[in-house]
Amino acid sequence: MAEAATVRRSRITPEREAELYGAVLDLLREVGYDALTMDAVASRTRSSKATLYRQWGGKAELVAKSIRHMKTSAGDVDTGSLRGDFHAMVTREDDCQMEQNSALMRGLAMALHGNPDLLQAFRELIIDPETEELRAVLRRAVQRGEIRPDNPAQDYVLHMLIGAFAVRGIIDQRPPTQEFLASYVDAVILPALGA
Repeated sequence: MAEAATVRRSRITPEREAELYGAVLDLLREVGYDALTMDAVASRTRSSKATLYRQWGGKAELVAKSIRHMKTSAGDVDTGSLRGDFHAMVTREDDCQMEQNSALMRGLAMALHGNPDLLQAFRELIIDPETEELRAVLRRAVQRGEIRPDNPAQDYVLHMLIGAFAVRGIIDQRPPTQEFLASYVDAVILPALGA
């Protein structure tokens, strides 16, 4: 799916692409995934619906690419220590961005269960790349001798990070913050990894 979009891509500038992705995210925050339509995206972005389908194939891929665009890659985090890498990862967004993105992701979580196309696009464009980026961070930590290569907690780090991010609002009735996530890394993730 992602490769097909790359082949379809035409003369959209990076600035125009960012504008389109921003509009999609705004619409998602306003109406949610199920009520989001390609007509609404076309209207909001002053694009033709045919262009949107030609470039992104459909709503699921456009939404997943929009979310991927807003995320900063973890793969380019290399501070020289595992703790530093994790702290850099959880402070890439300021608290306001984190609160907005947390609400957005909670809304999308429900949509993922009922929309196989969205789930597939999400896996291909977000989950799989982020899992590989996190594995690269962990591989470097193993190479530096910070964690054992056979530590089973490595397979659950992404689950732990997503869990902390996603359920802070439910458990504490507060959005995730840089301070909360950094303390979570120190109290939960690093000890689990034996770092």
